[in-house]
Amino acid sequence: MTKPQDVITDLVAAAEEVDQFVAGLDEQGWNTPTPATGWTVKHQVGHLAFIFRIAGLAAADPAAFTAMTAKIGPGGFDAAVNGALADYIHDPAEVLLTRWRAERDAGVKALAALPAGHVVPWLVNPLPVEVLACAGMMELFGHGQDIADALGIRREYTDRIKHVTGFSVRTWDFGYQSRGLTPPDVRFGFDLVAPSGVDWVFGPPDAEQRISGSAADFCLLVTRRRHRDDLDLRATGPDAEQWLDIAQAYRGPAGEGRRPGQFRSS
Repeated sequence: MTKPQDVITDLVAAAEEVDQFVAGLDEQGWNTPTPATGWTVKHQVGHLAFIFRIAGLAAADPAAFTAMTAKIGPGGFDAAVNGALADYIHDPAEVLLTRWRAERDAGVKALAALPAGHVVPWLVNPLPVEVLACAGMMELFGHGQDIADALGIRREYTDRIKHVTGFSVRTWDFGYQSRGLTPPDVRFGFDLVAPSGVDWVFGPPDAEQRISGSAADFCLLVTRRRHRDDLDLRATGPDAEQWLDIAQAYRGPAGEGRRPGQFRSS
């Protein structure tokens, strides 16, 4: 079970990693295109700043968060996120960096102030605060990877990605939902190897449908930052085989993902 203080500590470290990617960039660097079509480094950081802003609002002022989400239009949350980017991407680099840090710190502080198991409102269903913090880890992993890829940074993964793997196992059916598919009536098992070499096992140990391989590659798969062909992951069973094609740890449209051979395996 995820302990709130553990995930908050790792959330701070993951956010600081992203901060280090961009802290020394000039304006041209901030406008570098990333592998996400149409998104520059500014878009990526603006998106993260917005996510931390609304997570902090959900934790500190649930009524205000609920009122805000009630105003989201027919385009849904994805349209709201894209609309919010306009509030960030036209800022000069030093202004956006300051905003990102302030909204990140405020969001983390609000999450850290809540006790274990405290449920906060979120975009579809309320979540325990520690699960929302894990969702933040997933956002940092995915968008941080886009920034690293754009800037030619070789990322060093650590065992704090266990929060991302656990969250992604919890949301294993999102890939089906985003495509209008019915999830299979089975439980998957996941046998993953941490960056440190430790074995992480999720799900029933006797599950017939299994995913195995590198935990870092698993995170790259579920955030759709690498194509399955470029990853050290294996499926046992037909349902698991299909899942490798559609896995994602976030709600909403899957996006175009990445092409086979676009990046080397981690």
